Amino acid sequence: MERDVVVVGGGLAGLNAARLLVAAGRTVSVLEAGEAVGGRVRTDVVEGFRLDRGFQVLNTSYPAAKAALDFAALDLRPFVKGALVRFAAEDHRIVDPLSGWRQLPDVVGKGLLSWKDRASIVRLSAACGYAPAAGQLAASDGATSEFLSSFGVSESGQTRFLGPFLSGVLLDPALETSSRYTRMVWRSFVRGRVVVPATGMQAIPDQLAGGLPPGCVRVNTTVTSVAAGAVTISGGERIEARSVIVATDATSACRLLGLREEPRWRGVTTFYHVMEETRGDPGRSRGAVDPMLRLDAEHPDLIANTVPISSVSPLYAPRGSALISTSVVGDRRSESGLEERVRHRLAVLYRCAPQGLRLLRAYSIDQAAPAAMPPFATRKPVRVGPRLYVCGDWRDTPSIQGALVSGRRAANAVLEAT
Repeated sequence: MERDVVVVGGGLAGLNAARLLVAAGRTVSVLEAGEAVGGRVRTDVVEGFRLDRGFQVLNTSYPAAKAALDFAALDLRPFVKGALVRFAAEDHRIVDPLSGWRQLPDVVGKGLLSWKDRASIVRLSAACGYAPAAGQLAASDGATSEFLSSFGVSESGQTRFLGPFLSGVLLDPALETSSRYTRMVWRSFVRGRVVVPATGMQAIPDQLAGGLPPGCVRVNTTVTSVAAGAVTISGGERIEARSVIVATDATSACRLLGLREEPRWRGVTTFYHVMEETRGDPGRSRGAVDPMLRLDAEHPDLIANTVPISSVSPLYAPRGSALISTSVVGDRRSESGLEERVRHRLAVLYRCAPQGLRLLRAYSIDQAAPAAMPPFATRKPVRVGPRLYVCGDWRDTPSIQGALVSGRRAANAVLEAT
C-alpha cells in the first residue's frame, strides 16, 4: 500500500492535517490506535448519559475551529458567560464585565471582591480581549499569578475568584502557567462563548473524520515504527508514503520519532454524578438548572469546577435526569475517599442530599494537557526530518485551537515540500 501521506493518530491535529491534505488532492491514510477517532476528545455513552472524557469545552472565538468546523451542524450549546462562586456560605454570580452595563451588579458578585478587584478584572478583560494577539504573544513572560498581580488583582481576588477559575482551566492551582498563554486563554473567554456540541465533544472529531474519503481512516491500528517514507503497524504490515505525519500524543510521538521534547503534563480527575429524582422536583434540584460553571472558593483544593452539563445540553442525559460534571486537578485515582468528599461538597453546592447523587463514572487522566510553562513559545517546528512531520497541541498551545493550528501547519509543510 502506498499513499502520499500517512497520518499517525486520529486526534484533532491529525484529522485537520488530513482534511487539508485531501482538499489539496493528496491521498491520505489516517491510522488511529483507538477504537474511534478523537484522541483526548472523546465521549462515552453510559446508561444513556453522554460522558466526555474529562471536562472539555469548545470556544467559539477559536479562529482555527471556525475554519475547520461547521458550527451549525455541531448544534453548539452555550454556557452562561460567567461563573457561580461559592464563598462565605453564599453563591456569588459573576458575569462577563464587558457584556453590558446592565450586568455590572453581577460582574464580581456582591461581597466577593473589592471594587478595586472588580476594576482590575475589567482592565484585564479589556487588555486581553481587544489588544492585538501578536503583541500579547510577544509580551514578557512569567507566572500567571504575577501577571494577575500586575493588573492590580489582590491576593484575595486571586484566592476567591481568578485562582479557582483559572486552576480549572489551566489545571494549575499554583498558577505557574505562562502569562502569555493565560493572556490568550482570557482573550478567548472575552471574545467568544464556551460551548459543547449538543451530543458531546465526540461530535468534533467525528465531523472532521466524516469529511474524509471512505476508507481514509483506520481505527484499532497501532503503529509500531515510523521512518522517512513508511510506517509499520502491529502485525508487521508496512505502509509506504511520500510523507509521514506523527499526530499522536506527545509521549508516543517522542518515542516513535526519537525526540527528547516530551512536555510536562497536567492531569485531571473528572467525576460524573447523576442527580437522582427528588420529591416534587424530578431529576434535579433548584441548583442544577442554570447552565453555568460553578466554583468553590471555600474548598478550592478539592473541586476545580463543576457544571450541570445536562442543563447546558439536555442531550447529555436521558429525559428527566440531571448529569453533573465535576473536575479535580491532578490524576488522583488512588486517593482514598476522594469521591465521597467530592460528593458531599457537591451536595452543598447543588443544595441536595449526598445520597441524592449517584456516581456514574470517574475519569482520571494523567496526561490531560501539556503544561505551558514560561518562557512559553508557540509554533514549535513541525518538520523533524526528511519527509517526517509532527503535530499536536504540544507543538502549539494546549487547546483545541492549538491542536487544529498544529495540524494545519503540518499539512502546509508537507504541501510546500512536495
